[in-house]
Amino acid sequence: MTAFIQELQLMFSLNSIVYALICGILISVCAALLGVCLVLKRYSMIGDGLSHVAFASLAIGSAMSIAPMALTVPTVGLSAFGLLRLNEKGKMKGDALTAIISTGALAIGTVAASLSPGSNIDLNSYMFGSILALNESDLIWSVALAAVVIPIYCLVYNRIFSVTFDPSFAKATGVKVRLYDTVLALLSAVTIVIGMRFMGTLLISALIVFPPMTAMRVMKSFKGVVICSALLPVIGFTVGLIGSYFLSTPAGASVVCVELIMFLIASVISWLKKLKKPAKT
Repeated sequence: MTAFIQELQLMFSLNSIVYALICGILISVCAALLGVCLVLKRYSMIGDGLSHVAFASLAIGSAMSIAPMALTVPTVGLSAFGLLRLNEKGKMKGDALTAIISTGALAIGTVAASLSPGSNIDLNSYMFGSILALNESDLIWSVALAAVVIPIYCLVYNRIFSVTFDPSFAKATGVKVRLYDTVLALLSAVTIVIGMRFMGTLLISALIVFPPMTAMRVMKSFKGVVICSALLPVIGFTVGLIGSYFLSTPAGASVVCVELIMFLIASVISWLKKLKKPAKT
Protein backbone atom coordinates (compact mmCIF):
# COMPACT_ATOMS: atom_id res chain seq x y z
CA MET A 1 0.00 0.00 0.00
CA THR A 2 2.86 2.35 0.86
CA ALA A 3 4.51 1.63 -2.49
CA PHE A 4 1.23 2.43 -4.26
CA ILE A 5 0.91 5.78 -2.46
CA GLN A 6 4.51 6.64 -3.26
CA GLU A 7 3.90 5.81 -6.92
CA LEU A 8 0.82 8.05 -6.90
CA GLN A 9 2.85 10.88 -5.41
CA LEU A 10 5.45 10.41 -8.13
CA MET A 11 2.72 10.35 -10.76
CA PHE A 12 1.14 13.62 -9.64
CA SER A 13 4.52 15.30 -9.36
CA LEU A 14 4.64 15.29 -13.16
CA ASN A 15 3.29 18.45 -14.77
CA SER A 16 1.94 16.49 -17.74
CA ILE A 17 -0.22 14.36 -15.44
CA VAL A 18 -1.50 17.39 -13.51
CA TYR A 19 -2.40 19.21 -16.74
CA ALA A 20 -4.07 16.07 -18.08
CA LEU A 21 -6.14 15.57 -14.92
CA ILE A 22 -7.34 19.18 -14.64
CA CYS A 23 -8.07 19.60 -18.36
CA GLY A 24 -9.67 16.19 -18.58
CA ILE A 25 -12.02 16.69 -15.64
CA LEU A 26 -13.08 20.18 -16.76
CA ILE A 27 -13.75 19.16 -20.36
CA SER A 28 -15.44 15.92 -19.30
CA VAL A 29 -17.83 17.74 -16.97
CA CYS A 30 -18.72 20.27 -19.68
CA ALA A 31 -19.23 17.50 -22.23
CA ALA A 32 -21.43 15.53 -19.82
CA LEU A 33 -23.64 18.51 -18.96
CA LEU A 34 -24.16 19.34 -22.61
CA GLY A 35 -24.57 15.63 -23.32
CA VAL A 36 -27.62 15.43 -21.05
CA CYS A 37 -29.51 17.76 -23.40
CA LEU A 38 -28.15 16.13 -26.56
CA VAL A 39 -29.02 12.61 -25.43
CA LEU A 40 -32.53 13.56 -24.30
CA LYS A 41 -33.11 15.40 -27.58
CA ARG A 42 -31.95 12.24 -29.38
CA TYR A 43 -28.79 13.83 -30.73
CA SER A 44 -26.49 11.32 -29.04
CA MET A 45 -24.22 10.81 -32.05
CA ILE A 46 -23.84 14.49 -32.89
CA GLY A 47 -20.55 14.48 -30.99
CA ASP A 48 -19.18 11.81 -33.30
CA GLY A 49 -20.22 13.77 -36.38
CA LEU A 50 -18.80 17.06 -35.08
CA SER A 51 -15.51 15.48 -34.07
CA HIS A 52 -15.02 14.28 -37.64
CA VAL A 53 -15.91 17.73 -38.95
CA ALA A 54 -13.32 19.17 -36.55
CA PHE A 55 -10.71 16.74 -37.82
CA ALA A 56 -11.44 17.75 -41.41
CA SER A 57 -11.20 21.44 -40.47
CA LEU A 58 -7.87 20.90 -38.72
CA ALA A 59 -6.49 19.04 -41.72
CA ILE A 60 -7.66 21.70 -44.16
CA GLY A 61 -6.37 24.48 -41.92
CA SER A 62 -3.03 22.70 -41.72
CA ALA A 63 -2.85 22.39 -45.50
CA MET A 64 -3.68 26.10 -45.91
CA SER A 65 -1.44 27.22 -43.00
CA ILE A 66 -4.39 28.65 -41.09
CA ALA A 67 -4.47 28.75 -37.28
CA PRO A 68 -6.34 25.60 -36.15
CA MET A 69 -8.82 27.26 -33.78
CA ALA A 70 -9.52 30.16 -36.17
CA LEU A 71 -10.96 27.76 -38.75
CA THR A 72 -12.14 24.80 -36.67
CA VAL A 73 -14.31 26.51 -34.03
CA PRO A 74 -16.57 28.47 -36.45
CA THR A 75 -16.74 25.52 -38.88
CA VAL A 76 -17.76 23.04 -36.19
CA GLY A 77 -20.15 25.59 -34.66
CA LEU A 78 -21.95 26.08 -37.97
CA SER A 79 -21.99 22.33 -38.53
CA ALA A 80 -23.51 21.75 -35.09
CA PHE A 81 -26.26 24.28 -35.70
CA GLY A 82 -26.88 22.87 -39.19
CA LEU A 83 -27.11 19.32 -37.85
CA LEU A 84 -29.65 20.34 -35.23
CA ARG A 85 -31.80 22.23 -37.75
CA LEU A 86 -31.64 19.54 -40.44
CA ASN A 87 -32.42 16.85 -37.91
CA GLU A 88 -35.56 18.75 -36.89
CA LYS A 89 -36.86 19.77 -40.32
CA GLY A 90 -34.98 17.78 -42.93
CA LYS A 91 -36.11 14.60 -44.63
CA MET A 92 -32.93 12.83 -43.60
CA LYS A 93 -32.72 12.43 -39.83
CA GLY A 94 -30.89 10.72 -37.01
CA ASP A 95 -28.12 8.22 -37.56
CA ALA A 96 -28.21 8.41 -41.38
CA LEU A 97 -27.51 12.14 -41.41
CA THR A 98 -24.76 11.84 -38.80
CA ALA A 99 -23.19 8.89 -40.62
CA ILE A 100 -23.00 10.78 -43.91
CA ILE A 101 -21.42 13.84 -42.29
CA SER A 102 -19.02 11.74 -40.16
CA THR A 103 -17.69 9.57 -42.96
CA GLY A 104 -17.61 12.41 -45.47
CA ALA A 105 -15.72 14.74 -43.13
CA LEU A 106 -13.29 12.00 -42.13
CA ALA A 107 -12.54 11.25 -45.77
CA ILE A 108 -12.00 14.95 -46.57
CA GLY A 109 -9.73 15.33 -43.54
CA THR A 110 -7.65 12.30 -44.49
CA VAL A 111 -7.20 13.55 -48.06
CA ALA A 112 -6.32 17.06 -46.84
CA ALA A 113 -3.77 15.65 -44.38
CA SER A 114 -2.12 13.62 -47.13
CA LEU A 115 -1.74 16.78 -49.23
CA SER A 116 0.16 18.64 -46.47
CA PRO A 117 3.07 16.37 -45.52
CA GLY A 118 5.11 19.34 -44.30
CA SER A 119 2.51 20.46 -41.74
CA ASN A 120 3.69 21.38 -38.24
CA ILE A 121 0.40 20.16 -36.70
CA ASP A 122 0.28 16.57 -35.49
CA LEU A 123 -3.05 15.49 -36.94
CA ASN A 124 -2.47 11.97 -35.66
CA SER A 125 -2.75 13.27 -32.09
CA TYR A 126 -6.14 14.80 -32.95
CA MET A 127 -7.29 11.46 -34.32
CA PHE A 128 -6.28 9.30 -31.35
CA GLY A 129 -5.69 11.87 -28.61
CA SER A 130 -2.58 12.86 -26.73
CA ILE A 131 -3.46 13.48 -23.08
CA LEU A 132 0.12 13.57 -21.81
CA ALA A 133 1.12 16.22 -24.38
CA LEU A 134 -1.12 18.93 -22.91
CA ASN A 135 0.43 22.25 -21.90
CA GLU A 136 -0.48 25.54 -20.22
CA SER A 137 -2.34 26.72 -23.31
CA ASP A 138 -4.64 23.69 -23.18
CA LEU A 139 -5.18 24.32 -19.47
CA ILE A 140 -6.23 27.92 -20.16
CA TRP A 141 -8.67 26.80 -22.88
CA SER A 142 -10.17 24.17 -20.56
CA VAL A 143 -10.61 26.58 -17.65
CA ALA A 144 -12.12 29.21 -19.95
CA LEU A 145 -14.60 26.70 -21.38
CA ALA A 146 -15.66 25.49 -17.92
CA ALA A 147 -16.00 29.11 -16.76
CA VAL A 148 -18.52 29.65 -19.58
CA VAL A 149 -20.42 26.35 -19.76
CA ILE A 150 -21.04 25.66 -16.06
CA PRO A 151 -22.34 29.16 -15.09
CA ILE A 152 -24.56 29.34 -18.20
CA TYR A 153 -25.95 25.89 -17.44
CA CYS A 154 -26.75 26.88 -13.84
CA LEU A 155 -28.25 30.27 -14.74
CA VAL A 156 -30.62 29.00 -17.44
CA TYR A 157 -31.25 25.55 -15.95
CA ASN A 158 -35.06 25.89 -15.97
CA ARG A 159 -35.15 27.00 -19.59
CA ILE A 160 -32.77 24.23 -20.62
CA PHE A 161 -35.16 21.80 -18.95
CA SER A 162 -38.18 23.12 -20.87
CA VAL A 163 -36.35 23.35 -24.20
CA THR A 164 -35.04 19.81 -23.80
CA PHE A 165 -38.32 18.09 -22.89
CA ASP A 166 -40.99 20.18 -24.62
CA PRO A 167 -39.65 22.76 -27.09
CA SER A 168 -43.16 23.46 -28.45
CA PHE A 169 -44.48 24.41 -25.01
CA ALA A 170 -41.33 26.38 -24.26
CA LYS A 171 -41.77 28.35 -27.48
CA ALA A 172 -45.42 29.01 -26.63
CA THR A 173 -44.40 30.45 -23.26
CA GLY A 174 -41.98 32.90 -24.83
CA VAL A 175 -38.72 30.97 -24.53
CA LYS A 176 -36.45 31.56 -27.50
CA VAL A 177 -35.94 27.89 -28.35
CA ARG A 178 -33.79 28.54 -31.40
CA LEU A 179 -31.46 30.77 -29.38
CA TYR A 180 -30.92 28.07 -26.76
CA ASP A 181 -30.42 25.45 -29.45
CA THR A 182 -27.80 27.69 -31.04
CA VAL A 183 -26.00 28.22 -27.73
CA LEU A 184 -26.09 24.46 -27.08
CA ALA A 185 -24.67 23.79 -30.54
CA LEU A 186 -21.87 26.34 -30.16
CA LEU A 187 -20.85 25.19 -26.68
CA SER A 188 -20.89 21.56 -27.83
CA ALA A 189 -18.74 22.48 -30.82
CA VAL A 190 -16.11 24.28 -28.73
CA THR A 191 -16.10 21.47 -26.15
CA ILE A 192 -15.50 18.87 -28.85
CA VAL A 193 -12.72 20.89 -30.51
CA ILE A 194 -10.87 21.39 -27.21
CA GLY A 195 -11.55 17.84 -26.02
CA MET A 196 -10.18 16.34 -29.23
CA ARG A 197 -6.73 17.45 -28.15
CA PHE A 198 -6.57 14.75 -25.48
CA MET A 199 -9.36 12.27 -26.33
CA GLY A 200 -9.03 12.26 -30.10
CA THR A 201 -11.64 12.27 -32.85
CA LEU A 202 -12.53 8.63 -32.30
CA LEU A 203 -13.22 8.83 -28.56
CA ILE A 204 -14.47 12.34 -27.75
CA SER A 205 -18.13 11.44 -28.29
CA ALA A 206 -17.85 8.96 -25.40
CA LEU A 207 -17.54 11.90 -22.97
CA ILE A 208 -20.85 13.25 -24.26
CA VAL A 209 -22.83 10.00 -24.30
CA PHE A 210 -21.63 7.77 -21.44
CA PRO A 211 -22.17 9.99 -18.35
CA PRO A 212 -25.80 10.96 -19.19
CA MET A 213 -26.68 7.41 -20.22
CA THR A 214 -25.16 6.06 -17.01
CA ALA A 215 -26.93 8.67 -14.87
CA MET A 216 -30.27 7.88 -16.51
CA ARG A 217 -29.94 4.27 -15.37
CA VAL A 218 -29.91 5.21 -11.68
CA MET A 219 -31.59 8.62 -11.47
CA LYS A 220 -35.25 9.38 -12.16
CA SER A 221 -35.34 13.19 -12.17
CA PHE A 222 -33.74 15.61 -14.63
CA LYS A 223 -31.92 17.36 -11.79
CA GLY A 224 -30.59 14.04 -10.51
CA VAL A 225 -29.37 13.10 -13.98
CA VAL A 226 -27.60 16.46 -14.38
CA ILE A 227 -25.84 16.24 -11.00
CA CYS A 228 -24.87 12.60 -11.50
CA SER A 229 -23.64 13.33 -15.04
CA ALA A 230 -21.38 16.06 -13.66
CA LEU A 231 -19.91 13.79 -10.96
CA LEU A 232 -19.34 10.65 -13.02
CA PRO A 233 -16.68 12.17 -15.34
CA VAL A 234 -14.62 13.24 -12.31
CA ILE A 235 -14.50 9.62 -11.14
CA GLY A 236 -14.12 8.18 -14.62
CA PHE A 237 -11.30 10.44 -15.72
CA THR A 238 -9.36 10.18 -12.47
CA VAL A 239 -9.58 6.37 -12.32
CA GLY A 240 -8.88 6.06 -16.05
CA LEU A 241 -5.82 8.28 -15.92
CA ILE A 242 -4.39 6.49 -12.87
CA GLY A 243 -5.12 3.12 -14.44
CA SER A 244 -3.39 4.09 -17.69
CA TYR A 245 -0.31 5.22 -15.74
CA PHE A 246 0.05 1.95 -13.82
CA LEU A 247 -0.94 -0.35 -16.69
CA SER A 248 0.91 1.62 -19.41
CA THR A 249 -2.22 1.77 -21.55
CA PRO A 250 -3.46 4.66 -23.77
CA ALA A 251 -4.96 7.25 -21.43
CA GLY A 252 -7.94 8.23 -23.59
CA ALA A 253 -8.99 4.64 -24.20
CA SER A 254 -8.53 3.83 -20.51
CA VAL A 255 -10.88 6.66 -19.53
CA VAL A 256 -13.52 5.42 -21.95
CA CYS A 257 -13.16 1.87 -20.61
CA VAL A 258 -13.83 3.13 -17.09
CA GLU A 259 -16.87 5.06 -18.38
CA LEU A 260 -18.08 1.86 -20.05
CA ILE A 261 -17.66 -0.14 -16.84
CA MET A 262 -19.64 2.45 -14.87
CA PHE A 263 -22.39 2.32 -17.49
CA LEU A 264 -22.56 -1.48 -17.27
CA ILE A 265 -22.67 -1.37 -13.45
CA ALA A 266 -25.47 1.21 -13.55
CA SER A 267 -27.36 -0.93 -16.07
CA VAL A 268 -27.11 -3.96 -13.80
CA ILE A 269 -28.30 -1.91 -10.80
CA SER A 270 -31.26 -0.64 -12.83
CA TRP A 271 -32.10 -4.17 -13.94
CA LEU A 272 -31.94 -5.49 -10.36
CA LYS A 273 -34.24 -2.70 -9.18
CA LYS A 274 -36.81 -3.67 -11.78
CA LEU A 275 -36.66 -7.29 -10.66
CA LYS A 276 -37.37 -6.28 -7.05
CA LYS A 277 -40.48 -4.33 -7.97
CA PRO A 278 -43.67 -6.25 -7.13
CA ALA A 279 -45.59 -7.45 -10.17
CA LYS A 280 -48.78 -5.53 -10.97
CA THR A 281 -52.00 -7.47 -10.49
